Amino acid sequence: RPAKIKVLTVGKSPDPGVQMLLDGYSRKIQRYCGFQVVQVRPNPKNSRQVQIEAESENAMRNISTSDWVAVLDESGRDVTSLELADLIADAANNCSSSLLFCIGGPYGHGSRVKTRANVTLRLSSLVLNHQVALIVLVEQIYRSWTILRGENYHH
Repeated sequence: RPAKIKVLTVGKSPDPGVQMLLDGYSRKIQRYCGFQVVQVRPNPKNSRQVQIEAESENAMRNISTSDWVAVLDESGRDVTSLELADLIADAANNCSSSLLFCIGGPYGHGSRVKTRANVTLRLSSLVLNHQVALIVLVEQIYRSWTILRGENYHH
């Protein structure tokens, strides 16, 4: 099991309803491993490319060399819940620090974050608001642990 799973998300703090869901899933995930959501401030006052690269640099400050990094991007590969569970298990067996999921800002990830990724995934064929993506991701992380432990949540 990884020492910790971190979710790095670019954007404003979650709305109260989103925070309530996030807190609930965070408590559930913490039964299996350390879990943390790290907010990276958005940089909306610049041109699109400057914004992307500035947010990428801010994100990179939170990624260590020993982290196993999964970038969420609309061009990433589709995975089922079972495949995500396998990916988490494989990453847990092969990383010495944290398993880190990155949710980008409104224009996605910069080149440094994309290059640093061990894998690039997408949660949906639809483009998701970062708060919606955050809830979908943490629910799937929780689901993955229940799959790995053979618990009655995933049917």
